[in-house]
Amino acid sequence: MKRLLGTSLDSKTPDSRLPTPETLDSDSDLNYFNYFTEIEDAFVRRRGKHLLLSPLDWALIETWQQIGVPLHVVLRGVERSFDSWEARPRKRSVKSLLYCQEEVEAQYAEWQEARVGRAGDAEDAAGNAAEALNEDLPFSRGSVLEYLEQVRLALVEAWQQRRQIGEDNLSEALERGISLLQAITEDFATSALPDARKLEDSLTGLERMLSDALKAVVAAADLDSIRHEVVEQLRPYRAHMDKAVYQQTIDNLTLKRLREHFAVPRLSLFYL
Repeated sequence: MKRLLGTSLDSKTPDSRLPTPETLDSDSDLNYFNYFTEIEDAFVRRRGKHLLLSPLDWALIETWQQIGVPLHVVLRGVERSFDSWEARPRKRSVKSLLYCQEEVEAQYAEWQEARVGRAGDAEDAAGNAAEALNEDLPFSRGSVLEYLEQVRLALVEAWQQRRQIGEDNLSEALERGISLLQAITEDFATSALPDARKLEDSLTGLERMLSDALKAVVAAADLDSIRHEVVEQLRPYRAHMDKAVYQQTIDNLTLKRLREHFAVPRLSLFYL
């Protein structure tokens, strides 16, 4: 594959280039800051162990930002890279964002291809979407957009409720999720070649981020209580379940209870 990014990466540290939350004074500064922090968060979260990004990693992110790779496309590339790694585990762990570079480049190339030939501007495309069926989509584009709007409103409601309690990891994750979902929705609405699989990949990444936030804010005693209830619920079926399947079912049901408790909706198109 022809590399899109070339070899212009430098080794400067990001500290002198990135604005801090205290110094942000414009939407452009905020978007610039969020671009870096969202990518860093996704990489660290999927890696499973905290690892500071190297100067080369930060330079790579800046290159993506400068050439115009949308944030949600980078995040999808990171998610797909780790999905691939987990499907074929290696002895060595992922230590650098450079591991995701090829997949991010591929996602960006496909994103650019999907943008070619779109009819009219974003407003026209979005207006015509509800009436158009695409043979590559399981539902009409209009149905998908309506579903995404319902999900967005549910996230906004959950965020507003959480904000009444105070600022924490969940309220921050919900706010980030709303912003990213809006970008993903706008991209899907205006794409000449909408891709349900890529949309699902992006939604899965958002769900994973929100799920981690739910686990971070729930009290340990409450989490233990929920897991105990789930274990009791599964007791009659335990002897007939594979160990790995049993553990995964416990995790899934526990997370389901957490979503219900915090009123955080599922995002997958499966629930459309």
